[in-house]
Amino acid sequence: MNPKLPPPEILLEQGACIILNKPGGVLTQAPPGIDSIETRLKQYLKTRDEKPGKVYVGVPHRLDRPVSGVMVMVKNVRAAQRLSAQFRNRTVGKTYWAVVEGAITPPDGTWRDWMRKIPDEARSEMVTASHPDAQEAVLHYRTQAVVNGRSWIEIQLETGRTHQIRLQASDHGHPILGDELYGSETEFGPQTFDTRKRWIALHARSLNFDHPIIKNERVSESAPLPSYWECLDIQFEPN
Repeated sequence: MNPKLPPPEILLEQGACIILNKPGGVLTQAPPGIDSIETRLKQYLKTRDEKPGKVYVGVPHRLDRPVSGVMVMVKNVRAAQRLSAQFRNRTVGKTYWAVVEGAITPPDGTWRDWMRKIPDEARSEMVTASHPDAQEAVLHYRTQAVVNGRSWIEIQLETGRTHQIRLQASDHGHPILGDELYGSETEFGPQTFDTRKRWIALHARSLNFDHPIIKNERVSESAPLPSYWECLDIQFEPN
């Protein structure tokens, strides 16, 4: 039995869809007894809706544990299947904000690389296009500001590989603040004793998709920045 967990921050609930603002340091999904945003939502719905049995929550996509920001989860299987198909077919719009080390040259552009998930490890690596496990990774970035040797960039994610933004930023010489796994030496967010619960300066800013049940309904939502970003001395757009 899970202990009482903090309630999720719900940004929008529309029919079967629930859009959340995930905090950094929290898993998207986890085995029973371990905190995750999925478990928090299940507990919340069970109490709010006074459900006597198990609560179904579909998770059509994930955010890495140290990443904050907008996510969508669903309350029935049909919605989960339809929304998962949109993620597979790349018809979901995904915008991320990141603060990285250094000034990127050119300030706007596209990173197109080949990478793979390392088997049995929680990390990815760059490979050549001819590698048998190679997957193409494509993102488009635009520099919004450069302050104190750090760049705030907006990212449009075209593909969705494991740790894609984190690995590509690092490989191009601009690791995300706080991301020790991929070369950052800069602290970010709450410095918890358990390093697995630490944050990085990567935030899923906005998400848009076709509602999986309501016809001709495009859903769009943005997640406000966590308070920890205020220490970066960058004038971000109003939340």
